[in-house]
Amino acid sequence: MPMKLAILGLLLERDMHPYEITLVMKERSIDQVIKMQTGSVYYAVDKLGAGGHIEAVKVIHSPDRPDKTIYRITDKGKALMEQLILQQIRKSDPMYHPVHIALSLTHLIDQEKVGKLLEERIREAEHQVNFAYQLYEEHISVVPRSVLHLMYGRYEHCQTELKWLKRLQADVLANRLNDTGTPIAPD
Repeated sequence: MPMKLAILGLLLERDMHPYEITLVMKERSIDQVIKMQTGSVYYAVDKLGAGGHIEAVKVIHSPDRPDKTIYRITDKGKALMEQLILQQIRKSDPMYHPVHIALSLTHLIDQEKVGKLLEERIREAEHQVNFAYQLYEEHISVVPRSVLHLMYGRYEHCQTELKWLKRLQADVLANRLNDTGTPIAPD
């Protein structure tokens, strides 16, 4: 559903070809907040078209490239988009982070290996913090405030992730992962 919602929202802004939709999603880091796989945009566009939620506006023919179909959202698509927005806001799914299960067992393995991996993760997290803020700044004058909330929220999440990883690394370096009875001190 998030993929369909993103497509409908982008088509409400302007008519687009699926490849252009993909580019805008990447430009705005929507691909960081929903699962995007190769072809998933095209698949979702086909499903939305079959359901009457979007329609082809024009086909651009080119002798040396495949035809490009430009789509627009329909009234039925606008109604679906509103329904999906409200469903997504109402949703409160638990967050599954790939590190969670590993973290619960890291005290059982070589701490030096964990520390080295955390160094890499921290570097990547620092990059993500910088990238998220840069993306936010670049879009201040071109996207609606609701999108800015998404972008700034992503930046804040990245900051929190970095802070968490650094705190975990400090415990690894101090060889404290096996400690019990000591609370994590808030910063």
